[in-house]
Amino acid sequence: MHHALSDDALDQLFRSARSQNKWQDKPVSETLVRALYDLTRMAPTSANSSPARFVFVTSADGREKLKPFLLPNNVPKVMTAPVTAIIGYDLAFYEKLPVLFPHVDARSWFAGNDRLAEATAFRNSSLQGAYLIMAARALGLDCGPMSGFDNEGVDKAFFAGTRVKSNFICCIGYGDPSGVFPRSPRLSFEDACQLA
Repeated sequence: MHHALSDDALDQLFRSARSQNKWQDKPVSETLVRALYDLTRMAPTSANSSPARFVFVTSADGREKLKPFLLPNNVPKVMTAPVTAIIGYDLAFYEKLPVLFPHVDARSWFAGNDRLAEATAFRNSSLQGAYLIMAARALGLDCGPMSGFDNEGVDKAFFAGTRVKSNFICCIGYGDPSGVFPRSPRLSFEDACQLA
């Protein structure tokens, strides 16, 4: 467990991986989607709270249901992606804490404290969405995460009758390199970090 990944693996996960805008006409199987979630769920969250809830849109009907809520530039990306994950967060995630974190009464930390529950759910679902991206890359898939959509509309269409809210969406599949823009600059260590 205590060894660095190869440069090839680091390239696949970080250095060569790019956000995709176009997709090859190549399916992603349900087996692979399940493997993707099985990796994602193993990564850490606060008190093992696991507040993310995922809708994997894989059908033409599902894409049509999502389409009205997308910003115009994002429509072609979603309509041609084999999978689009809606990463949501469950505001009542703490109801599962007696099973997920049985060591203490963690449910009591959040029940009745809507502000803390929402902050925890949003933060940790964001982490879980990032884990999903890294897991997808590790499995040989490409991703195109985006926040350009109507959250309220998506919530009504996909999470009606629940306490789940959408965070962001992520197209998943096999990217078409012709749709990738030149890589934008990144901040240097000196610009973004400090040692204390």
